[in-house]
Amino acid sequence: MDVLVTGATGYVGSYILRELLRENHTPHCLIRGSAENLAVQDEAIEVVSGDITEPSSLATAFADCTAVIHLVGIIEEHPARGVTFERLHVDGTRNVVDAAQAAEIERFIHMSANGARPDASTEYQRSKWEAEQIVKDADFAHWTIFRPALLFGKPDPGRPEFSSRLLNDLIRPFPLLPVFGDGSYELQPVHATEVAEAFVQALSVKAAHHQTYVAAGRDRFSYVEVLDRIAEGAGLEPKPKVYVPLLLARMGVYTAGRAGLLPISPAQFEMLIEGNTGDESAFYSDFELSATPYTAENLAYLETM
Repeated sequence: MDVLVTGATGYVGSYILRELLRENHTPHCLIRGSAENLAVQDEAIEVVSGDITEPSSLATAFADCTAVIHLVGIIEEHPARGVTFERLHVDGTRNVVDAAQAAEIERFIHMSANGARPDASTEYQRSKWEAEQIVKDADFAHWTIFRPALLFGKPDPGRPEFSSRLLNDLIRPFPLLPVFGDGSYELQPVHATEVAEAFVQALSVKAAHHQTYVAAGRDRFSYVEVLDRIAEGAGLEPKPKVYVPLLLARMGVYTAGRAGLLPISPAQFEMLIEGNTGDESAFYSDFELSATPYTAENLAYLETM
């Protein structure tokens, strides 16, 4: 199957490209730069020049394709550069959907985010919800939406994921680890390989027709437990914690975080203390997946990060 992939240069995109190739699909990667920006280099990959924020650049991007995997997303805004949740998540998705419909694409697989809802506390989650509605309201013969939880798995160079970011920005530099509140809010890590396999299977699995899935792992961990597992995966001893009351933490994040002086934005802070969990049962029942536990052994890639 010829599949157009947006966001192919990102962390999840590299996993999905490898899975598409493994299943003998032909990926058509929509990118703004050159093919060198792809972590995966393979002669079977077709590179298409285009920008999801520029509808005119998408006019011929879907030629020869019968499916789309739409991955583009940001976790932090940079308004001065025109990088906003509204522009990338909402307008960008609308542009891709419109172009796909014009090209009579039959299958559309969309990456949203866990916690996406209209009354969410962050614009990130609200914009992801709006994008979901655009996909659902289109008349694709087959669409599937995934809401990934916390992703882990060895990243390609320049594409760090949550665990490696925490390791390098917090755990390694600080002798005492600041924890917002009591750190009991839960996370449900899922390996990027499982998510990639589900995305590719969703192209043809009938059970995935017009379905929305929480893509989360089997186990839940408190934030404090996650910090300790990351440390152990990197070959370190878990470090002592300093618990910061939520009121003070929020004040600090909304001032220093907005100024770029902290490795966490206000939106990331709110999503973290809200927790990131969900019902993963359909994810594992509708797709053929082998769950990868969030253990020190499976986090050993962090030793070299």
